[in-house]
Amino acid sequence: MITRNVTISNSVGLHARPATFFVQKANCFKSSIWVEKDDCRVNAKSLLGVLSLGISKGTEITLIADGQDESAAIEGLATLVESEFGEKN
Repeated sequence: MITRNVTISNSVGLHARPATFFVQKANCFKSSIWVEKDDCRVNAKSLLGVLSLGISKGTEITLIADGQDESAAIEGLATLVESEFGEKN
């Protein structure tokens, strides 16, 4: 199991469009992946789960992956978050 903290820095947080990109990326991996905010943990492969966390700009979340491609999953999702979901100018 691998964990990594990342901070959401895009302008709208992890809502509709960026959350869709996040879930699509998570579904590319075979590992079980979760997102944790405060004391709530949800399946990163579930759009409703991710949206239910209400993650806004500046929020730190924890990415958790467990499985055969856990390292690649954490790296891929962290890179997506750090790229601000393609919103960087």
